Amino acid sequence: MLDILRKGAQGWVAKFLLVLLVASFGVWGISGSILNAGSTAVITVGDTVVSPNEFRLAYDRQVGALSQQIGQRLTTEQARAFGVENQVYSQLIAGALLDEQAREMNLGLSDDRLASLIAEDTAFHDFNGRFDRNNFRRVLSSVGMTEEDYLRSRGQVAVRTQIVEAVSDGFEAPDALIRALAQYDAETRDVNYLLLTKANIDPVAAPSESELSSWFEDNKARYAAPEYRKITYVKLQTEDIADPDAISAEAARADYEARKDRYTTPETRTIDQLVFADRAAADAAAADLESGKSFDDLITDQGRSASDVRIGSFAKSTVPDQSLADAVFAVSEAGGTTPVVDGQFGPVILRVAEITPEDSKSFDEVEAEIREQMALSEAAQVLLDVHDAYEDARASGMTLAEAAAQQKLTPVTIDAIDRSGQTPDGTVVRDIPESQALLRGAFETEVSVETPPINIGSEGFVWFEVNDVTEARDRTLDEVRDQVVTDWTAMKTGEALAARAEELKQRLEKGADLATLAEELAVSVETKYALSRGDTDAVFGEAAVASAFSGPKGLVEVASDASNENRILLQVTSVNDASTVTAASVSEEQRERVSRQIADDILDQMVARLQSEYSVSVNRELAERALAF
Repeated sequence: MLDILRKGAQGWVAKFLLVLLVASFGVWGISGSILNAGSTAVITVGDTVVSPNEFRLAYDRQVGALSQQIGQRLTTEQARAFGVENQVYSQLIAGALLDEQAREMNLGLSDDRLASLIAEDTAFHDFNGRFDRNNFRRVLSSVGMTEEDYLRSRGQVAVRTQIVEAVSDGFEAPDALIRALAQYDAETRDVNYLLLTKANIDPVAAPSESELSSWFEDNKARYAAPEYRKITYVKLQTEDIADPDAISAEAARADYEARKDRYTTPETRTIDQLVFADRAAADAAAADLESGKSFDDLITDQGRSASDVRIGSFAKSTVPDQSLADAVFAVSEAGGTTPVVDGQFGPVILRVAEITPEDSKSFDEVEAEIREQMALSEAAQVLLDVHDAYEDARASGMTLAEAAAQQKLTPVTIDAIDRSGQTPDGTVVRDIPESQALLRGAFETEVSVETPPINIGSEGFVWFEVNDVTEARDRTLDEVRDQVVTDWTAMKTGEALAARAEELKQRLEKGADLATLAEELAVSVETKYALSRGDTDAVFGEAAVASAFSGPKGLVEVASDASNENRILLQVTSVNDASTVTAASVSEEQRERVSRQIADDILDQMVARLQSEYSVSVNRELAERALAF
């Protein structure tokens, strides 16, 4: 329902209000390294400025939030791929615009109100639900924030909220709009159609040399060879300098013995549990088991199924109710049952359905893994020393290859690569470390110029240099003839198919029958029943669906199919205008979604108006320096 409005939840306002300062306290991995405040600003809106400190902190929060969502810490390259920097710019500009408006309106917040807001924040409450000063300090410390920074930022959020609430709080979409949108969304159509493919037109003749040359000249830019650069890089991470062979057998065995439990999988048991209303019922069931009745019969007597009583497979230490663990693991074999045991939910009898014995890996089985782990640990301790030694070697005049060889690192050379990471044959090079930053730097520097290292996350480096440059140039027709012929043929085929479809459309509009046209083409008339505006499938793409809803019953249209290679000749045979749908049929959740979307639109308009009234400037160079620390 109301699918067309779902994008409303993606507006900057919805996101901005959901990412209030306090929400960031649940984010792990937020950097505590903040720059010293500078005299210049990353963002300036009128008299309101955003410092490098604030930009870096907002960036770290956004990276932390995304890291939590995907379950791993984002690298710099991944953050760029997610567009984190642009998101932070948008959020901070919006916030600065609201701050500047609040300043001009002389809005403020009393110390008492600020104290009340902080005291109400559950992030700082103790187990009794009351504000705890020590908890307050601990939470701020965990996200690398001082009390002064938090108080200022929390006050800013509260003042901004005054403006936001004044503009949009409590807005309710009127019933007339809700009804109109519901009817629009609920409308369905029956559509008859023909799928026209290149089989329905004459094959396109091969182009003449003059046709091909002329078309190539008009589209020469499509086939131009980009600038290529020959690049050599050296990567330094723990795995690049780790030497498992240098770990002695004695050291590896000592580590194995010290952490033997890591290589042992404890015994687990699959448990079925029957809970009884009282002890008397449980004792009676136990007596039935003693007299030969099966556990499965007891399950049936309770009107339950096998899946109802299966609680899972557990090691002894992980049994959910530890009062049952001893009894369960005292059963000698699979299929055995326990006596009556008093569990958390009353008296129970348990059956051990399966037993998976303990499994312990021998030293020989894990020796290679232990050596690798120990080598990586040792490498991590000396990684910065290797970094410094490499830098010193380069400073002394060694080439990249010589400095790398001295540190037992392996240089990698890519003979030719363009800005997008492709080689001349079109292969995408996917294993370049920090590829976006490295390629951007490689195309901004000169040949043989020593460049600073690029950080790989927080524990690695990559150095690179440009060895040679192949300038961009126009390719000749002979170099790309096969591709040009393919493209020209596809273009001409598309034109011929479109012309054929248009001819059939005109015949249909003049009274021809779709079935007759289908017979001429040796294709079948297909039908889409109850097609809605949100439908897409392997045949009808967005364009065909939009065409089907672009006019009244009887409408005839031509549209591209979902693959964009074929054409669909369609005729609307029935329209269900959903006129019986009323506003009352729309759920409260849907009403609220529409109201929020409209409220967000109003706020978007307000911020756009503020941006046109106030001077907004962004110092991206300063922002880049802020992110370099």
